[in-house]
Amino acid sequence: MVEVLFAIGVIVAIFVGFNIGGSSTGVAFGPAVGSNTLTKLSAAALMTVFALAGGLIVGPAVVRSLGSDLVATSFSPLISIIVLFFIGFALFLSNVAGVPASTSMTAVGAIAGLGLARETLNAGLMLEIVSWWLVSPIIAFWISGVIGRYFYPRLVELFAISQSEGSLVDIDRSGTIPRVELGENTTRREFVGTMVVIGIGCYMGFSAGASNVANAVAPLVGNGSLEMTPAILLGGGAIGLGAFTIARRTMDTVGNDLTDLPLVAAIVVAAVASTIVTFLSALGIPASFVIIATMSIVGLGWGRATRTTRLTDTVKGEVPVASVGSLTADDAPTVGDRTETPKHPEPIGEESRDDIPSASDLFEPGTTARVIFLQNIVPSIATVAAYLVFRFLPVA
Repeated sequence: MVEVLFAIGVIVAIFVGFNIGGSSTGVAFGPAVGSNTLTKLSAAALMTVFALAGGLIVGPAVVRSLGSDLVATSFSPLISIIVLFFIGFALFLSNVAGVPASTSMTAVGAIAGLGLARETLNAGLMLEIVSWWLVSPIIAFWISGVIGRYFYPRLVELFAISQSEGSLVDIDRSGTIPRVELGENTTRREFVGTMVVIGIGCYMGFSAGASNVANAVAPLVGNGSLEMTPAILLGGGAIGLGAFTIARRTMDTVGNDLTDLPLVAAIVVAAVASTIVTFLSALGIPASFVIIATMSIVGLGWGRATRTTRLTDTVKGEVPVASVGSLTADDAPTVGDRTETPKHPEPIGEESRDDIPSASDLFEPGTTARVIFLQNIVPSIATVAAYLVFRFLPVA
């Protein structure tokens, strides 16, 4: 019977990791695939490698937090299956609603429901986790706001590139050792910009692995069914399976949905959000990349809009009308575009509001509120459901 429960637990863990890979790969490499910088096959391979690296290097801290530190209850094979089921069911609900659920928050919710039912919840650690959930989006907003106000136009000027005809690089096989050279029409600017786009995708994959591998395997580590390294290899492999299969659709979706978000802005948001998530993962704190990234987008657009006003003007009550649509004002050519490099940015306070059109906003406020609401309600459902099951049903 124990062997059967272990096998079921492994299957459910693979299912959770499979879904994580499908959603995380689209977020990490959607812009690169959408701009024809990477093929879907290459993106899936990179996602698998870097998610596994993140899980092995940073992920153990999160696995320990979820698998042993958050609750004092021992994870029996049956309890592990139930907890993993709630995580997988939350992913299913989010897919039906068309909103990506935070597997990290849902995993914490399901395990917290277990701890509340058995009165074994580590209240101190839970308070620390929730505190970071509240603080991290604010940190993302202000970091991105500063970048948007003081550095974003300069970043557009530095990294805006045009995509040339032909291959990015060529391989010269005339010598004894093959050499990689820039393509016939490739400029150094284009090559560097393309490498930045790919590098940010790899960084996001690393961050996803650091935070999310634990969601698939922490209960199995907590009950002693698997050791840390084999468990992370299992979770990373499941994420890779999702990256090579269902992620093909999510990469299309994210790549197309981000067309209103200039690639320079996408790079900034990805770098800020991934850094915060990786930092929290190193502390053993599971974090929601989607919520942090959403607030980063809002902060970046707000900071960009405030460039029309000096700080001295705000003291006088001249507050700018901030819109995240202002990120499109620079009309930044990026990988995939064939436009010229934008003009030099005007100094702060000298830009006209007419230079920051409210064309198409980067997000619809109603949709954003729906995303954030569901990002919080789904983990709450998992918490309540887990509490009811472990409190009133005879689960050993």
